[in-house]
Amino acid sequence: MQAFRFFSLLALAGLAGCSALQTTPPTAVHQPMSVRPEPRTAQASQPGSIFQPNFSRPLFEDRRARFVGDVITINLVEQTAASKKSSATAERNASMAASISAMAKVPLAGALGGLGVTASDASKFGGKGDAAANNAFTGTITTTVIEVLGNGNLVVSGEKQIAINQGNEFIRFSGVVNPVNVTGSNTVQSTQVADARIEYRANGYIDETENMGWMQRFFVNVLPF
Repeated sequence: MQAFRFFSLLALAGLAGCSALQTTPPTAVHQPMSVRPEPRTAQASQPGSIFQPNFSRPLFEDRRARFVGDVITINLVEQTAASKKSSATAERNASMAASISAMAKVPLAGALGGLGVTASDASKFGGKGDAAANNAFTGTITTTVIEVLGNGNLVVSGEKQIAINQGNEFIRFSGVVNPVNVTGSNTVQSTQVADARIEYRANGYIDETENMGWMQRFFVNVLPF
C-alpha cells in the first residue's frame, strides 16, 4: 500500500512537471496584450451603401491606428553593441640595509664587529577586465493598441506564438508609439517606440534542459566555495 502511494505521488509529480512545460513563460510587457475595440458613436441612424453606423471613420481618412483595439505592425530592427575594457597596475618596492661597525669596550665586540643585516620587500598587483555584448533582433510583429494616452500617444502590446515540434516560441512586444511616426502602411520601427519591451521566450523540454534545476541553484547559493 505504501509503495502504491509512493508511485502515485511520483506519477502526479511527473504530470505536474509535464503541465508546467506547457505553461506560458512569464512576461514583463505591458498588459493586457490584446483588447477588443471600444464601441464608437455613429453620426447617422440609418446605414447606407457607403456609411455604416458601426464604423465611424470617414471615407477618405487614412487607416493608421489611433483607437483602442486598432493594430500596428512593428518592424523589429534592434541592434546593440557595447564593450568595456579596464586595467589597473600597482607596484611597490622597499629595501633596508644595516651593519655594525667596529665597537670598543663592548662585550663580544670582536664577534659582532662587521655584522650586516639586509632586508627587502616587493609588492606588485595587476588586474585586467574585458566585457563585450552584441545583440541583433529583426522581424515583424503586429500589436494592438491597448490604451490612448492624454497626449495622443498609443500604448501597444502584442504576442506572436509559434509552435515548433515539441515546444512553443513566444515573441512579445510592448511600448508607447507616437502616431506621427506611424507610416501610411500602419507600421513603425521598433527604434521609434518609447519604453519598448521585447521578449523572445520558449517552453518545452529543450528549453528546460538549458536551465539549471532548482536544487542545483539552491546549492550554488548556499555553498561558500
